Amino acid sequence: MTITTLDPKTALIIIDLQKGIVSYPTAHPAGEVVRHASALAAAFRSHRLPVVLVNVDGGAPGRTEQGPRLAERPAGWTDFVPELNRQPEDHTLTKQTWGAFTNTGLEPHLKTLGVTQVVIAGVATSIGVESTARHAHELGFNVVLAVDAMTDLSPEAHTNSVTRIFPRLGETGVTKEILDLLEQRSA
Repeated sequence: MTITTLDPKTALIIIDLQKGIVSYPTAHPAGEVVRHASALAAAFRSHRLPVVLVNVDGGAPGRTEQGPRLAERPAGWTDFVPELNRQPEDHTLTKQTWGAFTNTGLEPHLKTLGVTQVVIAGVATSIGVESTARHAHELGFNVVLAVDAMTDLSPEAHTNSVTRIFPRLGETGVTKEILDLLEQRSA
């Protein structure tokens, strides 16, 4: 795992760090994931780089083998966790499918800003994060995956994404590496 560089116009995309999702039992402590993602968001903001906060409220149509979808969500379920310290300049979007690019306008938003690279964090590694990373890669963005700023409901699914899928989509590393690269840019 190593991250070689951050492009001059890199955006941070944080997937589904919302009250309803972080309350689920996860493979790695959600508090640590939130702490790392929050540190990334603060650093991107301080370097005047785009921060995209994504939540989910719904699901793609169609039957699945995993049973019925939750029709009614509790109040506040889609609210971003307060630790992300949402700022007015953050771009927020609500997705209805796993990936953040599907029917959300995220691609044109990032292209308008001149973004060529995305750093992705959040929950769940094998679902929202992986779907977003796959789509970003297919759209031609350079992809970085902050593996200590993500987790999954399943340890096996998390490991599969991090070790088998992500190296084919981009570069993987930890929050400290990304923060160090950001600091080197301003030195």
